[in-house]
Amino acid sequence: MHRRSLFKGAAAGAALSVPALAQGTARTLRFIPQIDLAFLDPHWTTANVTRNHGYMVFDTLYGLDENDVAHPQMAEGHRVEEDSRRWTIRLREGLLFHDGTPVLARDCVASLRRWGARDAFGGALMRATDEISAPDDRTIVFRLKKPFPLLPDALAKPTAMMPAIMPERVAQTDPGTQITEIIGSGPFRYVADERLQGARNVYARFDRYRPRDGGPAIGSAGPKVVHYDRVVWTTIPDSSTAASALVSGEQDWWEQVAHDLKPMIARGRNLKMLVQEEAGTIGMLRPNSTQAPFNNAAIRRAVMGAIDQTAYMQAIVGDDRASFRVPTGFFCPGTPMATEVGLEPLRKPKDDAAVRRDLEAAGYKGEKVVLLVPTDYVTIKALGDVAADMLRRIGMNVDYVATDWGTMLQRRNNRGPVESGGWSLFATSWTGTDLMNPATHVGVRGNGGAGYAGWYESARLEGLYNTWFDAPDLAGRQAVCRDIQMACLEEVPYYPLGQFTQQTATRGIQGLQTGFTRFWGIRPA
Repeated sequence: MHRRSLFKGAAAGAALSVPALAQGTARTLRFIPQIDLAFLDPHWTTANVTRNHGYMVFDTLYGLDENDVAHPQMAEGHRVEEDSRRWTIRLREGLLFHDGTPVLARDCVASLRRWGARDAFGGALMRATDEISAPDDRTIVFRLKKPFPLLPDALAKPTAMMPAIMPERVAQTDPGTQITEIIGSGPFRYVADERLQGARNVYARFDRYRPRDGGPAIGSAGPKVVHYDRVVWTTIPDSSTAASALVSGEQDWWEQVAHDLKPMIARGRNLKMLVQEEAGTIGMLRPNSTQAPFNNAAIRRAVMGAIDQTAYMQAIVGDDRASFRVPTGFFCPGTPMATEVGLEPLRKPKDDAAVRRDLEAAGYKGEKVVLLVPTDYVTIKALGDVAADMLRRIGMNVDYVATDWGTMLQRRNNRGPVESGGWSLFATSWTGTDLMNPATHVGVRGNGGAGYAGWYESARLEGLYNTWFDAPDLAGRQAVCRDIQMACLEEVPYYPLGQFTQQTATRGIQGLQTGFTRFWGIRPA
């Protein structure tokens, strides 16, 4: 991890990448995203659709390979000095923004400051940083209060919110306000004048993009070589319509195949399906801990007794038991930080009458529970529908608010009571990668108003979060995560709903990799 006294670039002796234009480009790639791209600012939202958009338009200083090892991306390399308290990062030469201006170190500094004000991992890095500066056009210097060995990992974070580098003038936009100028230095330009809100987003290959030299393009690391001139995202909320468009050849790639339509896609000629996100997708039911009734920990714990993860998963995948995993705790199953400790409440049979008694004993007095459900997001709507049924069965006064995804994201920012447009619960989902460890897992934070919607506040969880970063080794970090899971089961910042696999489907595309959705390296078959 520490590269002392030496800048390291690409692997020695690696051949130079052939420019994308010389390798040949092809027709427009027609893509159906998982949901409408409601927000364009990669520092603004935790929505993965915005992360995917962000990685098309913006680049990052580092990238992660398939083993979650950070490699220089926009960076040429770095050196670590002064007992790991000074990191000096050198930019590659010739990097340009889409408006033709050079990428300078001060652009990176402004971008990272803005990102650090929004993102959990970025915030941890900034709290450990005394000063971040740009002594010249290609040099970025971190002076740290204490060693932060995960610095490259933070700058390579592939999950939302991604550490996008943007021009200084754009990055100076207040972190609480969305940017309006979508200019990055990534492999695609965003074609703003072709955007149709709720229907279409268009990207054009940036012909002055310089992929880094040498090595394979894996994860968010390595050369980002583009083989399509244009990529057009077409939002198709209705699953049957999306499937028909792919089968008929009107579309080339459907990001998330509805589980009930997999047989139809499997029968389609020249269509391929695969599980792209191998870490799966994990459901979450998030309460608003600042408003009644879920500001009462005893009520949150009582509701945990009604969580039937199998019911939530079957609502999405049906009876295909191989496509889901329960019980799921507070970290992605099958990854180093996951633990089975304390999961007994999620395994035992459900007793709605007992939960009703527990709710009454906890002080629930029939307060309205506003449940936000996005009707145009098939999998999340299924989670919301099961949640609504569960809450009614245990005697809660449910107000089912059906809306589109973008409107739901806007409303969940309202911190007021339900009488003033606030909310009580919403269902959502995350890739397993998002929930692998405390650095990227916003749901296990206790940082209140500075945190994820629901604004859970807990000195205990924040203390464990900070302890995780200071743990000396893997065993120490795993021990902290066991404590975090036990704390979450007692305090209930959210309800885990299970893990399921999601397939993607393509026509006439090769080179698709597992992991998050990205548009470099793929080419016509």
